[in-house]
Amino acid sequence: MSATISGITAAPDLGEVLPPRKARGRVGMFIHRHPTIFVGGLLLSIILCIGIFAPFLGTVDPTALAPARRTRPPPDIFAWTGYWLGLDKKPPAVQFLFGSDMLGRDVYSRVLYGTQISLLVGFSVAVVASVIGMFIGLTSGFIRSVDTVVMRVMDGLQSIPGILLAIALMALTRASVQNVIAAIAVTQIPPVARLVRSVVLTLREQPYVEAAVAAGTRMPMIILKHILPNTLAPVSVQATFICASAMLTEATLSFIGAGTPPIIPSWGNIMAEGRALWQVKPYIVFFPAAFLSVTVLAVNLLGDGLRDALDPRLAKRI
Repeated sequence: MSATISGITAAPDLGEVLPPRKARGRVGMFIHRHPTIFVGGLLLSIILCIGIFAPFLGTVDPTALAPARRTRPPPDIFAWTGYWLGLDKKPPAVQFLFGSDMLGRDVYSRVLYGTQISLLVGFSVAVVASVIGMFIGLTSGFIRSVDTVVMRVMDGLQSIPGILLAIALMALTRASVQNVIAAIAVTQIPPVARLVRSVVLTLREQPYVEAAVAAGTRMPMIILKHILPNTLAPVSVQATFICASAMLTEATLSFIGAGTPPIIPSWGNIMAEGRALWQVKPYIVFFPAAFLSVTVLAVNLLGDGLRDALDPRLAKRI
């Protein structure tokens, strides 16, 4: 309580002015400060678990043909609503959770197994493009003699639309998951290389780098100790967007028949096979498209959260 001493009112205690701060654990504090990281990481973790445990989630062989059961629709939501409300005593029969395609294959199993392909392509492209792009960016930023030549090559690759370059590269090889990863990674290396180069050009003028050079430290040691650690944060953020872009590109390549082989279930292949029946059987395209959208959204949310958390100018403070 405030008190009066010789006609002067003393300032009240902070406890009387400020509301009590709620005690939060470390997890709660992290969620409060970085909600996009939490939401994106949670969604991505769920998708990752679906891909890993697909064989144990009530799936069947995604390539098994059953012409007698083709184009079976998914369960009627209105029939299940009536059963849950007690209007119907017997639950409706469920044979295919997501329906079946024109060859009688289970769309549910194909979508869940397709999760493995999309995640494999996205993560692999992000790792390959980040590692190679970081090496090129570090080399170009420190060695001026190769900077001009290397950056002009990167500019030339960036001048070609990524999807067209990936289609051209796939046309020169046979359809396989490895070739899809390589073709997409080539289109994603230039942005990483230019990003790392710009960071290196800024860092090599810093006093601590100049002091290391004046002290006789070798260039590889300067790169490993002073330059490389400072490039990991922006490259990590860039890698998340590369992962999302790679999954979209893989789906696009598979949709037009230039990606993974048709025998391999992927979201792009499923949508490509169901586009002919889109007007009468839209569920064949809807379910893989929904999984692809949620996965890309989760990766983008994670990337936005990492950008805000790692950039001190954008970090949220409480």
